[in-house]
Amino acid sequence: MHFLREELQELSNQGLLVNIREIQSPQDAWFVADGKKVLNLCSNNYLGLANHPRLRDAAKEAIDRFGVGPGAVRTIAGTQSIHLECERRLARFKGTEATILLQSGFAANLATIPAIVGEDDLIFSDELNHASIIDGCRLSRAKVIRYAHNDVEDLERKLSEHQARRKLVVTDGVFSMDGDIAPLPDIVTVAKKHGALVMVDDAHGEGVLGEHGRGIVHHFGLTGQVEIEVGTLSKAFGVVGGYVAGTRELVDYLKQRARPFLFSSALTPADAGAALAAVDLLEESDELVQRLWDNTRYFKQRMSQAGFDIGKSVTPITPVMLGEAPVAVAFSKKLFEYGVFAQSIGYPTVPKGKARIRAMISASHSKDDLNFGIEQFIRVRDELGIQA
Repeated sequence: MHFLREELQELSNQGLLVNIREIQSPQDAWFVADGKKVLNLCSNNYLGLANHPRLRDAAKEAIDRFGVGPGAVRTIAGTQSIHLECERRLARFKGTEATILLQSGFAANLATIPAIVGEDDLIFSDELNHASIIDGCRLSRAKVIRYAHNDVEDLERKLSEHQARRKLVVTDGVFSMDGDIAPLPDIVTVAKKHGALVMVDDAHGEGVLGEHGRGIVHHFGLTGQVEIEVGTLSKAFGVVGGYVAGTRELVDYLKQRARPFLFSSALTPADAGAALAAVDLLEESDELVQRLWDNTRYFKQRMSQAGFDIGKSVTPITPVMLGEAPVAVAFSKKLFEYGVFAQSIGYPTVPKGKARIRAMISASHSKDDLNFGIEQFIRVRDELGIQA
């Protein structure tokens, strides 16, 4: 298939070919990538739980009790009690009636959107929503109306101009490339005014926003006012998997109609056990969340003082704006050479001309770690002669 070779070469020519490095140690503040010990500034491991001893022990215990796999989809092979317990605990943590576990946050969006709306319905989607939301919307066959990013006036105008059997407003809670937050209270207000349901993907808000990291809905005091909350276990929770939180009726319905739930096997017992341990840690103490925010404020302040453009982020996601993709690629390669792993991100993940290094801050970082990272950013900028 020669066309594949040509497509790959074109990606390389444009500086858009993704270089996937081999990680040879656990996800921590530092890890070994391609045989080199480097500072980890690229992981979504916000709270440092991906290698936490309590999660490791819980995963091992779950394997000893339930084995390594679920056997088949839950509707065929039954549901292991550890999955039910994880769903109950997540619901309590989120302040909802129920949750349903899925294989990933991506799968959770693919499961939910097509089950809730169809070809007679309308979806109002923020123009910067994550790819999993976009794909879920496409699968639903509903008409998608994009509204300007975080622009509630544009959303309300479009809600008022269009009528349908059902209307669904869907937004990321925290936008993964820019680190800004959806104006959820205003979105809920205008959605209710126009009879629309609200769905928020809180993948980057859980473990980050709200008391004890309960997420954006809790952060804004909107518990019970957002119909559908989609979450992931693969970021702040340090494991893998996704879930949907809401009313018991919603969860019961998804168990009958959500295709990733019906046609793909459940999480492994180890994943469910580790996720339970993560919930335990968050319910017990807010310390890791506070440490994450302390590190975030420190890193952002120091990077701004050094003259870097870090966009409009108000979360630990810190985009270092560089412009063109080849510049960002060269910057990332130099950082790695000097002991910092922070990947470049370009089109189509972000618009053309808005390539960046996305630095991800974690509670596991020390101030010395962050100082080292900042020093290398300055060093690379000066060596490459970049105005950033």
